[in-house]
Amino acid sequence: MTTPSFSVIPGAQVVDVLRGREKEVIATVENTYRLHGRGLTVNPDSYFLRFPEQPADRIIALPASVGGDVDVHGIKWISSFPGNVAAGIPRASAVVVLNDTATGYPLACLESSVISASRTAASAALAAVAIAERRGVAPSRVGFIGVGLIARYLHTYLVAGGLDFDEVGVHDLSREHAEGFEGYLQRAGSGPVTIHDSAESLIAASDLIVLATVAGEPHILDPALFAHNPVVLHVSLRDLSPEIVLASYNLVDDVDHCLKANTSPHLAEQLTGNRDFVDGTLFDLLEGRTTPPADRPVVFSPFGLGVLDLAVAKFVHDEVAAAGGLQTVPDFFHEMKRYG
Repeated sequence: MTTPSFSVIPGAQVVDVLRGREKEVIATVENTYRLHGRGLTVNPDSYFLRFPEQPADRIIALPASVGGDVDVHGIKWISSFPGNVAAGIPRASAVVVLNDTATGYPLACLESSVISASRTAASAALAAVAIAERRGVAPSRVGFIGVGLIARYLHTYLVAGGLDFDEVGVHDLSREHAEGFEGYLQRAGSGPVTIHDSAESLIAASDLIVLATVAGEPHILDPALFAHNPVVLHVSLRDLSPEIVLASYNLVDDVDHCLKANTSPHLAEQLTGNRDFVDGTLFDLLEGRTTPPADRPVVFSPFGLGVLDLAVAKFVHDEVAAAGGLQTVPDFFHEMKRYG
């Protein structure tokens, strides 16, 4: 057996592979959800590294393995330091390490903030399109609460997934950030954009609501806000009160993963003592096992599975390799003889 090689794939190469290929990424994510639903993945709990003197900051490890035609092991290591934004750098940074399934050797390290954003956006877009198809009505007014990198990718992937919006609403605690996102939307050729002064105003004006904040606890509290039965992509997981969750039709990506770490669904479980309010998973939706009703709010809460990061990272790695662009690290594995 030849000595394994190890490659480093920087962010520029990742972006070059993924830009304009949103439909392929959505298809990759859908395939991975189907593999996960069929038991062909391993996705242990995420591990949170927290800091007592910096409660807003965390670094998370997501080990995973994907079988089937993806065939890779690995781990994502992603940090969230909200204070970075004020310093002029992104909140989140990440790497993914891919491991060969035959030898276990790591084969590549990829810059993964864009991979993480892309798989998150692809997951939400996949859910939004599937919900619209099952409900028989497509949303025409989308609203974004929280307007960082994830929101930008979510908008890109929602449009790439085939959704067309007549109106776009924006709300952020920072007016400057809201105006920056408005500028992005205008450059992207969006329809009319309205900046809302409150989450309540945006919710009332939207039939598809994207929650992409850094909230650590619920700040949207009143179920009556959702009386018009919108679809909610609850990407940031901790925005909604448990009362809103209990009044809604709830889809998750994975029940055990989503109902932990004081997510809004986890708070609803703590309040009720059961999980009866969970109506299905995205896999159930894709398989036609559940149909979201038109007369209730529909909330999709994706915890974010490491298997998705690995699948998208493997897609990037294989595309870079096929183009002859892998940057290998010479002699990365050095002690390869058992007795020297």
